Amino acid sequence: MDNMVMNLRTATTKSQEYEAFRQMVLFHEDIEGVENKVINIYPELQYETFEGFGGAITDAAAYVYSKMNAEQKKTVIEKYFSPEQMKYGLVRVHMDSCDFSVNQYEALSDPEDENLEGFSFERTEKYIIPMLEDANRAAGGNLKLMLSPWSPPAFMKTNGKRSLGGSLKPEYRERWAEYICRYIHEFEERGYKVQRISLQNEPKAVQTWDSCVYTAEEEKTFLRDYMYPAMCRHGYEDIEIFIWDHNKERIYERMRDIVDEDTAHMVAGAAFHWYSGDHFELLGVLRNMYPDKKLILSESCLEYRCFDKDSIQNNAGRLAHEIIGDLSHGMCAFYDWNILLDETGGPNHVGNYCHAPFLYDMEKKQLMPQKTLEYFYHFSHYIVPGSVRIATSRYTDQLETVAYQTPDQKIVMVILNRSSEVCPVSVRMNHQVAEVVIQADSITTCVIDGLK
Repeated sequence: MDNMVMNLRTATTKSQEYEAFRQMVLFHEDIEGVENKVINIYPELQYETFEGFGGAITDAAAYVYSKMNAEQKKTVIEKYFSPEQMKYGLVRVHMDSCDFSVNQYEALSDPEDENLEGFSFERTEKYIIPMLEDANRAAGGNLKLMLSPWSPPAFMKTNGKRSLGGSLKPEYRERWAEYICRYIHEFEERGYKVQRISLQNEPKAVQTWDSCVYTAEEEKTFLRDYMYPAMCRHGYEDIEIFIWDHNKERIYERMRDIVDEDTAHMVAGAAFHWYSGDHFELLGVLRNMYPDKKLILSESCLEYRCFDKDSIQNNAGRLAHEIIGDLSHGMCAFYDWNILLDETGGPNHVGNYCHAPFLYDMEKKQLMPQKTLEYFYHFSHYIVPGSVRIATSRYTDQLETVAYQTPDQKIVMVILNRSSEVCPVSVRMNHQVAEVVIQADSITTCVIDGLK
């Protein structure tokens, strides 16, 4: 049997260079039957297929983008969307304003306009569309969009405001469904592929910014009686609908309370965020109970109100931990939040500042790549769409692992070491073994070739 080859790329939280170092090791026959310090890989044990990585082009991100020069724009767009680099193929876009908008806006504000004749896409066209055009071009015209609303227009809500929660008034459910379909139409008319929507961003949250509350029964009623029928009328049956789009701790209850014999065919899956903690086990529960439903992480970032802004470099491992945990429990797509922000973590019309993989100093006109960018690369460049997750086991909780078999029959394994200790590892697969050392405070991507 020919020996397999493993190429490794490693980055640490201490390194300042984008590529810390690479190495190559050869496998050899596992003659002695190694038992200690082993990571096992089992390509024959296969699970869900991965669809891709991406991020959000928000009004705030696109506004910052509009202030950069041509070379800086090229750096950002090619890093994310070029097939030679991070290979992002998914983009999430908000319908009307969200907190990461320069200001609040909505496409229609007239309660008397029942046919949406005054609907205006102008605000989306101002910043978001130019950045989206560049991203789509860099991705070879293959971007897939996810659209999410933060709030219906103020006149449709019980509190008469875009902010501070409130609920959708029952008498506006049909018009709101048509409004969402109009957004889909505007994007598709410009040549973009809308792959999926969510019904409401964070339907449990009452925020100082754009927000709207749905109980499970309200979300189910809107889906079953209004949104899905509207999409069928407009020929959008193939666009996936995701429920929940909020933190994981209640994702099981929302799926349980919405998906039944009447709605199962309407729901593609559940979208989730990471802000309330890991809850990886709940994803495993959903994957077992609803194996035909997709699980996607639709928003993830480091919020400055939760994490020390000056320690962001060391928090890259937190996001990598989240990604590995979600991947290992059934996630099939990942959307980062803002892909670009200014040096303060904005603009944000209510001051809810966050981190992003690219920051831009508006005064100094300086583009600042962040450590999270390097860590995300270790996933998105290697785990390509169509890759199938395979089983692994590890000898210590100091290491976190996830592995995939790619469409070209290579094995990709990501190993995260958030500890301050170096960990020796024997990687064992197909009766062969290779010895490597996993550096402290590091992320390593292993690509194994030569499978028989």
